[in-house]
Amino acid sequence: MNFFKQNPPASFRRPPIGLVMALLLLLAVTCAFAQAQPVVGQVTHLSGVLSVRHADGTRVVLSVKSAILQGDTLITERETYARVKFVDNGEIVLRPGSEVAVSKYLYDDKDPKNDSVAISLVKGGLRAVTGLVGKRNHDAVNFDTPTATIGIRGTHFGALYCQNDCGGVPTPNGQPPANGLHVDVVSGAIQVTNPSGTQLYSAGQFGFVPSISLPPVIVPPTQGVAVTMPPTISSNANTGTQKIGAAKLDACVTQ
Repeated sequence: MNFFKQNPPASFRRPPIGLVMALLLLLAVTCAFAQAQPVVGQVTHLSGVLSVRHADGTRVVLSVKSAILQGDTLITERETYARVKFVDNGEIVLRPGSEVAVSKYLYDDKDPKNDSVAISLVKGGLRAVTGLVGKRNHDAVNFDTPTATIGIRGTHFGALYCQNDCGGVPTPNGQPPANGLHVDVVSGAIQVTNPSGTQLYSAGQFGFVPSISLPPVIVPPTQGVAVTMPPTISSNANTGTQKIGAAKLDACVTQ
């Protein structure tokens, strides 16, 4: 008698048909979800580990040329800087220890009324250059933070949200930045709003919002906190300029 023929080892046994069907259904649902979410951007520069949490809760590690989907939350690990270019040529650069949710990114080339961009800075810091949506429809772009909402006016700006986690960020006085939201504007303008007030910041100005219960204030340049990025991430190789901007979005993207 062949023992294995009568009693095959567990590793040789076929899994229950119900389990197989459940796994196939899960795979189909996952694939359908990925196909349903539009590609809204692409990772163009990366130094370190960048992961994404999709809207369905799955989490994967990204690389250069990885696609960014609407609803993705981007997470940078320690010593990681990442740069993302969006479909309207807008860009963001993320600092280490940051979490940024691309809640909505709708760009209608033919009808600006359909444009809508909503990005949330959950923690950490970023620099952003608004794209075509921000240039032709200012009110369609908003950056949310725990203490205030940032509206844009065709802008290059920085935002840093600190909660006892900004010890490595340089400041004019050498002390860690105070807890709250710090902003700086390179070009254009931003309007920062929370339930306690609204403040407009123009190019060259710095701002601070200590909490959602206190209004945004203008900070003197000698006390302002600028969100800085390394040249390897912020510069375009073809120009050598130290700003996020002109690199063209690659038409080929990978998940």
